[in-house]
Amino acid sequence: MKFVRGKIENSSSIFRSHSRIVIIIIASLMLAACTMAAQTIPAPGLVIGSANTATADPPVSRPDTTPCVVQLFDGLVFANFSPKSFSFTPPANCAGPWAKVVLNADFSIEAGRQFDRTAEIWLGGVNVYFGTTSEPSGNVARAWHIERDLTDYSALLTTPQTGRVDLGNLVNSTFTSSLFGSAEIQFYPLQHNQKAPSTADMVLPLASNPTGGTAFLSSTSSALSKTFTLPRNIERAFLDVVAQSQAGDEFWYACVPDDLTAELQSCGATAFRESEVTIDGQPAGVAPVYPWIYTGGIDPLLWRPIPGVQTLNFAPYRVDLTPFAGLLNDGQPHQVSVNVFNANRGFSTTATLLLYEDHGSNIVTGELTGDTLAAAPNPSVIEDLSTDASGNITGTVTVASTRQFTVEGFVRTSHGLVRTRVSQDINFSNAQTFNITNTAFFQNIAQRTHIFSRTIRRQGDGDDQVSSQRFEWPLDLDFSFVLNPGGGGSQTTKINQQFESVKTGRGENGQDAFSMVSNTVTPSDTLLFNANFQITGSTGQQNTQKFFSNDSAGGCFGRTITASAGVLTSISDTKSCAGAPATP
Repeated sequence: MKFVRGKIENSSSIFRSHSRIVIIIIASLMLAACTMAAQTIPAPGLVIGSANTATADPPVSRPDTTPCVVQLFDGLVFANFSPKSFSFTPPANCAGPWAKVVLNADFSIEAGRQFDRTAEIWLGGVNVYFGTTSEPSGNVARAWHIERDLTDYSALLTTPQTGRVDLGNLVNSTFTSSLFGSAEIQFYPLQHNQKAPSTADMVLPLASNPTGGTAFLSSTSSALSKTFTLPRNIERAFLDVVAQSQAGDEFWYACVPDDLTAELQSCGATAFRESEVTIDGQPAGVAPVYPWIYTGGIDPLLWRPIPGVQTLNFAPYRVDLTPFAGLLNDGQPHQVSVNVFNANRGFSTTATLLLYEDHGSNIVTGELTGDTLAAAPNPSVIEDLSTDASGNITGTVTVASTRQFTVEGFVRTSHGLVRTRVSQDINFSNAQTFNITNTAFFQNIAQRTHIFSRTIRRQGDGDDQVSSQRFEWPLDLDFSFVLNPGGGGSQTTKINQQFESVKTGRGENGQDAFSMVSNTVTPSDTLLFNANFQITGSTGQQNTQKFFSNDSAGGCFGRTITASAGVLTSISDTKSCAGAPATP
């Protein structure tokens, strides 16, 4: 059997055992369930001893001004697969520009049986929130709070918009838990004499229809595409990309080459995925895929009460398309597309195009002067497996990809010639070690994603303005399934999932600026079962999340939380910041 986000299907765990091994499926749906009256549960703060969903993530930083608040929806019930519509009207009492715009949303789920679900909020077809939900247990309802900084999307929020919530959920006699949600946007006015932040002049969606919706990309050749006829004074352009692994790709980091899928009983297309951006078919950028793990993934007890990194609130990956600004300004239609290399049924995908205009010109000319980005990556695969006379399989499977490219162009603006060069260095590797016998299945995954981006912007004969960003996304996953000689057995999982980011550059005040984020989650659990493959308990369930962030504006935050046996056991905060990081 296979465990897919809490869904029980006819296959093994995410690692799909050798054909001679029966791998148990651990799903919250197998735990005893109870039903409760429908209710919206507010997300509380962290409470030691609580089994409610808990994260160490900080809230979005806010200015000191008092916000105007616009309610998007309140107490919506999600018990079917119909999108829920709402209307948005800008706040009447505090017109922009705003110092900060923040989305707040609260979700809850009844105790009982239910899968984890995908949740999305759209405004004017633009995705403003993308994440997944917590799974309940038989006697624990869950509630959680998410926030997203929408300041860059301010232009979208200056006019009335049609809104939509996608949170498909099945409720019946078997799957008993309804989901509930409320959301609002906070608009923070500028302080006296405060300069407004630089935000996009246009925010345009790449979605499946005018009100929103993701596109499901089932193969490398499938793409999310949108054709735009744009204003002719674009100076800078960016694309925010989210590609959520689903179905056969949910555990893509555990997949193997196609020629080994039968031998290792695993998913195919290797353990490498990558989102690629094109403009009119020409390679324009790369958006690496983060290995999100959902609260039903692998073993649901791993994520009680602490979910994985960004599980409840995905962070889009921003691609700098500024070198293409001269091309986009020619008054002709241009197609922007996103595909996922090696998609194998498949990825739910959306993107948002952000355009910054030259307010001193109606028409800006320019050119794309260089593009060394290859149309597709060329990952290497090394298979080093052996099978002995008894049919036992041991060895490693490794896939690696290296991308180094530069894209550059210029625009003639009202304030002079502006040249932009975007360089990126992306290194990916995934090494899987297998040891498969009649009575045991071991799979250890060591995945590394290193991303370094540098943008050099020069206006006229002035000095170079350099900004850079480094990402490190390590994922270590150790999985074992062992059958006991007398019947029964155990399934043990240990994970180290990380998200590291360091960004340096020039702030809007002309001074050097930096920001950094470090987010690590390390769950482990051993599930026990009898000869009939019935769950008899678990042992050693624990989890730790460590979150640290710091920036040049003084936004220092550090928190560590721990959990054991499904409840929060400690909370530790620190504000010890060592200052600016080294330039990436």
